[in-house]
Amino acid sequence: MLLLEAPLTDIRATAFCALLSLAVNGACSKPAGQPAATQAAGGGQSAMAAGPADSSSAGASAAAAQAAPMVTGPVLETMNASNYTYVRVKTDAGDVWAASGEFKVAVGDRVTLALEMPMENFHSETLKRDFPLIYFTTRIGREGEVPPAMPAMMSAHGQAGGAPAAAAAQVTEPIQPAPGGTTVANVWANRKSLAGKTVTVRGKVVKFNGGIMGRNWIHIQDGTGAAADGTNDLLVTSDAAAKIGDVITVTGTVAIDKDFTAGYAYAVLVEGAKIEVK
Repeated sequence: MLLLEAPLTDIRATAFCALLSLAVNGACSKPAGQPAATQAAGGGQSAMAAGPADSSSAGASAAAAQAAPMVTGPVLETMNASNYTYVRVKTDAGDVWAASGEFKVAVGDRVTLALEMPMENFHSETLKRDFPLIYFTTRIGREGEVPPAMPAMMSAHGQAGGAPAAAAAQVTEPIQPAPGGTTVANVWANRKSLAGKTVTVRGKVVKFNGGIMGRNWIHIQDGTGAAADGTNDLLVTSDAAAKIGDVITVTGTVAIDKDFTAGYAYAVLVEGAKIEVK
């Protein structure tokens, strides 16, 4: 979805905010309402649990996205950053900022977009720019055409229901924990008692999305936990970057039951982590 440049670094009104401020670095605040002229059904539903994503919840989120109000107008301003395209569109309800997976567009082009995932007071580290309100949308296209579904800015982070979003690989060989550290499975199993505490975990990077909501989103696995219920995969947010395949040691604060709305809920994650490659 338009987002998490993240997929990723920048995008819309706090709906994602937790993501997507996400309490996680305070890049966003709370989900914002739709413009008065276009307010309708919008925003996906979130499912927060430790088990695999529930198909009915996923379907509800998809349906909600399809029901988001649509607006059309000429592009007044556009820019690309971290594989995302940002546009300022003139609509009957006023100018609207939106972002989505990178696509070709020029000033003057007329586009139609879905007002999905609004975020208020969004700061883009890549663009060094603040957006009072921006929509991270998955649907944007030329006027008269059916907007295609575009890569969701946060799709690679989605743990709707708790299970990690299709990891690119599965780590099956156990990785030795860092001195004084713990394992991915242990963080999952003891997440309630660990909430708010600092932990150190070593694992292999299986997924990386940079620059979304002012931070990088990293999935690590260390060979512990179960793929069936997602407890083998731990989401980490950090200012530091990492490469898929690297074995890294992360030290950060455990957070639980983080709901960034629009179907993006996390039973557990490690926020604001420092990273060492080793």
